Amino acid sequence: QVQLVESGGGLVQPGGSLRLTCAASGFTFSRYAMRWYRRQAPGKERELVAGIGTSGGITNYADSAKGRFTISRDNAKNTVFLQMNSLKPEDTAVYYCHAFGLARWGQGTQVTVSS
Repeated sequence: QVQLVESGGGLVQPGGSLRLTCAASGFTFSRYAMRWYRRQAPGKERELVAGIGTSGGITNYADSAKGRFTISRDNAKNTVFLQMNSLKPEDTAVYYCHAFGLARWGQGTQVTVSS
């Protein structure tokens, strides 16, 4: 059974940093591109934040994340990360990881950027 468990969220002041972790299981992790999404308010569409290819060599970012966020993965540990620096209040959201092509979503992890 596909499982995605996000962690690492929390309350941080503007300008601070957080590192999100997504632990994956139930599928061959190394064969799937992975993405981080966020939902900034209930009922709002999830938006794509960052994506990474199967080997980690290819990454892409939403304009809002470029230069501040870094996505990475460890295929040996079935884990994908999102390093978030220079956080802004508008980064406040529930963050989700997702395996491209699979239907399952995790519970997400809440990130709140506030002074």
